[in-house]
Amino acid sequence: MVKIFETKVLEVGPEAQGMIDGADMMILFGEGAPQDLAEYCFMIDNKNLTGSIKVGGRLVVDGETFPITSVGEVVEKNLVNLGHITISFDGDKEGSLPGTLHVSAPDKVQLRSGSIIQLFSD
Repeated sequence: MVKIFETKVLEVGPEAQGMIDGADMMILFGEGAPQDLAEYCFMIDNKNLTGSIKVGGRLVVDGETFPITSVGEVVEKNLVNLGHITISFDGDKEGSLPGTLHVSAPDKVQLRSGSIIQLFSD
Protein backbone atom coordinates (compact mmCIF):
# COMPACT_ATOMS: atom_id res chain seq x y z
CA MET A 1 0.00 0.00 0.00
CA VAL A 2 1.23 3.47 -0.93
CA LYS A 3 0.07 6.55 0.99
CA ILE A 4 -1.39 9.06 -1.48
CA PHE A 5 -2.99 11.53 0.94
CA GLU A 6 -2.74 12.62 4.56
CA THR A 7 -4.45 15.44 6.37
CA LYS A 8 -5.26 16.58 9.87
CA VAL A 9 -8.68 17.69 11.08
CA LEU A 10 -8.29 21.33 12.13
CA GLU A 11 -11.84 22.07 13.18
CA VAL A 12 -15.02 20.10 13.71
CA GLY A 13 -18.33 21.72 12.77
CA PRO A 14 -21.01 21.44 15.46
CA GLU A 15 -23.13 19.09 13.32
CA ALA A 16 -20.23 17.10 11.76
CA GLN A 17 -20.20 14.10 14.12
CA GLY A 18 -24.01 14.02 13.92
CA MET A 19 -23.69 13.43 10.17
CA ILE A 20 -21.61 10.32 10.89
CA ASP A 21 -23.93 9.11 13.64
CA GLY A 22 -27.17 9.84 11.78
CA ALA A 23 -26.40 9.64 8.06
CA ASP A 24 -23.32 7.39 8.04
CA MET A 25 -21.24 9.99 6.19
CA MET A 26 -18.62 12.64 6.85
CA ILE A 27 -17.87 15.75 4.89
CA LEU A 28 -14.31 17.02 4.55
CA PHE A 29 -13.60 20.58 3.47
CA GLY A 30 -10.42 22.61 3.19
CA GLU A 31 -10.31 26.16 4.40
CA GLY A 32 -13.01 28.45 3.07
CA ALA A 33 -16.06 26.20 3.35
CA PRO A 34 -19.33 28.10 2.80
CA GLN A 35 -20.74 29.07 6.20
CA ASP A 36 -23.99 27.12 5.78
CA LEU A 37 -22.01 23.96 4.97
CA ALA A 38 -19.16 24.46 7.46
CA GLU A 39 -21.23 23.41 10.46
CA TYR A 40 -21.54 19.91 8.93
CA CYS A 41 -17.85 19.59 7.97
CA PHE A 42 -14.54 18.41 9.29
CA MET A 43 -12.14 21.17 8.20
CA ILE A 44 -8.81 19.83 6.92
CA ASP A 45 -5.39 21.36 6.27
CA ASN A 46 -4.19 19.60 3.12
CA LYS A 47 -5.32 19.09 -0.46
CA ASN A 48 -2.20 17.36 -1.82
CA LEU A 49 -3.16 14.11 -3.49
CA THR A 50 -0.20 12.14 -4.88
CA GLY A 51 -1.97 9.26 -6.62
CA SER A 52 -5.32 7.93 -7.80
CA ILE A 53 -8.09 7.00 -5.38
CA LYS A 54 -9.35 3.59 -6.48
CA VAL A 55 -11.55 0.75 -5.35
CA GLY A 56 -9.34 -1.62 -3.39
CA GLY A 57 -7.50 1.24 -1.71
CA ARG A 58 -7.91 2.14 1.94
CA LEU A 59 -9.15 5.05 4.00
CA VAL A 60 -7.41 5.23 7.38
CA VAL A 61 -8.84 7.38 10.18
CA ASP A 62 -6.71 7.58 13.34
CA GLY A 63 -5.21 4.19 12.53
CA GLU A 64 -8.55 2.49 11.77
CA THR A 65 -8.67 1.07 8.21
CA PHE A 66 -11.69 1.06 5.89
CA PRO A 67 -11.68 -0.53 2.40
CA ILE A 68 -12.72 1.77 -0.46
CA THR A 69 -15.74 0.26 -2.25
CA SER A 70 -16.51 2.95 -4.88
CA VAL A 71 -15.19 6.36 -5.96
CA GLY A 72 -17.33 9.15 -7.42
CA GLU A 73 -16.08 10.63 -10.70
CA VAL A 74 -15.11 14.03 -9.21
CA VAL A 75 -13.75 12.88 -5.83
CA GLU A 76 -10.10 13.43 -6.80
CA LYS A 77 -10.77 16.79 -8.50
CA ASN A 78 -12.80 18.12 -5.55
CA LEU A 79 -10.24 16.94 -3.02
CA VAL A 80 -7.36 18.63 -4.86
CA ASN A 81 -9.24 21.87 -5.66
CA LEU A 82 -11.31 22.36 -2.51
CA GLY A 83 -10.24 19.75 0.03
CA HIS A 84 -13.90 18.74 -0.22
CA ILE A 85 -15.27 15.22 -0.41
CA THR A 86 -18.07 13.30 1.21
CA ILE A 87 -17.11 9.93 2.64
CA SER A 88 -20.01 7.51 2.98
CA PHE A 89 -19.56 4.56 5.34
CA ASP A 90 -22.22 2.43 3.61
CA GLY A 91 -19.91 0.10 1.65
CA ASP A 92 -21.84 0.82 -1.56
CA LYS A 93 -20.17 -0.65 -4.63
CA GLU A 94 -22.21 1.28 -7.23
CA GLY A 95 -21.45 4.79 -6.02
CA SER A 96 -23.99 7.58 -5.77
CA LEU A 97 -23.06 11.23 -6.08
CA PRO A 98 -20.00 12.25 -8.14
CA GLY A 99 -18.19 13.76 -5.11
CA THR A 100 -18.71 10.79 -2.77
CA LEU A 101 -16.14 8.20 -1.72
CA HIS A 102 -17.72 5.01 -0.37
CA VAL A 103 -16.00 2.81 2.22
CA SER A 104 -17.01 -0.23 4.22
CA ALA A 105 -17.21 0.55 7.94
CA PRO A 106 -18.83 -1.83 10.43
CA ASP A 107 -18.59 0.69 13.30
CA LYS A 108 -19.26 4.42 13.63
CA VAL A 109 -16.16 6.57 13.27
CA GLN A 110 -15.37 9.20 15.91
CA LEU A 111 -13.32 12.20 14.76
CA ARG A 112 -11.99 15.15 16.68
CA SER A 113 -9.75 18.11 16.08
CA GLY A 114 -6.30 16.62 15.45
CA SER A 115 -7.58 13.38 13.89
CA ILE A 116 -5.43 12.09 11.03
CA ILE A 117 -7.10 11.00 7.78
CA GLN A 118 -5.09 9.08 5.19
CA LEU A 119 -5.74 7.47 1.81
CA PHE A 120 -3.73 4.55 0.44
CA SER A 121 -3.69 2.95 -2.99
CA ASP A 122 -2.82 -0.69 -3.52
